[in-house]
Amino acid sequence: MAIELRLRDAHGRFQDFLKSKNRASATILAYGKDIEQLIEFLEALEKNNIHEVGGTDIQAFLAKLKDEGYTPKSLSRKLNSTRTFYRYLKVNEFITDDPSLLVEHPKYELNPPRMLSPLEYRALRDAASVDARIYAIIEVLLQTGIRIGELANLRVEDVAENTLHIRPYEGHEAREVPLNRRAKESLKRYMESRANTQDNHLFVTKTGRPFLVRNIRDAVERYFKKAGIENVKINDLRHTFVAHHLKLGVSLVFLSKVLGHKRLSSTERYLQYVKDHKNGESTTLQEL
Repeated sequence: MAIELRLRDAHGRFQDFLKSKNRASATILAYGKDIEQLIEFLEALEKNNIHEVGGTDIQAFLAKLKDEGYTPKSLSRKLNSTRTFYRYLKVNEFITDDPSLLVEHPKYELNPPRMLSPLEYRALRDAASVDARIYAIIEVLLQTGIRIGELANLRVEDVAENTLHIRPYEGHEAREVPLNRRAKESLKRYMESRANTQDNHLFVTKTGRPFLVRNIRDAVERYFKKAGIENVKINDLRHTFVAHHLKLGVSLVFLSKVLGHKRLSSTERYLQYVKDHKNGESTTLQEL
C-alpha cells in the first residue's frame, strides 16, 4: 500500500538519500533544483501529495519548460532527475506506480567532446608559463587526466616520486595515477613558490588557503582566453588526455582505471570521436 507523503517532504527525503550515498555535490544540487522546479509547477496545479501526480502532469511540466526555451538536452536532463526521484519513491514503497515512466525522453544529438590540438595546448602552456601554480595545474590535468575536483582535493603528501595518489572523491574510489616528466617538473617548480602555510592541500591560494574548484576553473579559463583558444573548458583537458592516449594505442582497460571510470563503456565512448585511434595493449602513458 502506498504511503501518504507530501511532495515537499519527499523532496527532502530524496536529498538526504543522495547525500547518504555520497553522490557528487554537484549532482545533489542539480537534482535538488530540478525537483524543486517540478514541485513548484505541481503546486501551481494544486497538487501537493506524491500520489496526486500522473504522467500527464510531468509531460505538462516539460512542455512548459520547452515553451520557455529549454533545449531538448536540458529537458532530457530534467526528466532524468524526475525519474531518479520517482525511482527512489517506488523502491522505498512511497508509491506503487511510477508516472515518470509514461513520459518519453526528447530526442537530441550529443555534442562530441572538445579535444585540444597539440598547437592549442602548447599555446595554453606558453600563456600560463609565467604563473607556476596555474602552469602546474594545467600540466597535471593534461598529463594525468584527473578530474578538476580530484585535483583540488590533492594533498602535498599525495605526490610521490612517480605517481599521484588520488583520494576518494564524491563517489569515485581512490587510485594511483602515473606522473610523467612534465607533470613532475611543473610540480617541483610550483612547490618552490608555494605559499608557506599549515594547510596541506597541494594547491593553495597566495594566502595559503585551499584553491577551490570554482577559482581553479576561472583561473585556467582566463589563460584559455589569453592563449586565444575558443570554445573550450577546463574539463576538455581530460578529453584531450584520453584522445592522445587512444591514438597511441594505450589499453582501454588501463586507461579506464587511470581515469577512474566506473564502467569501461565510459572510456569506450571516446572511440567514436577519435577516428585515428589504435587498438593497443600498451600500459605506458606518454607526454603531451
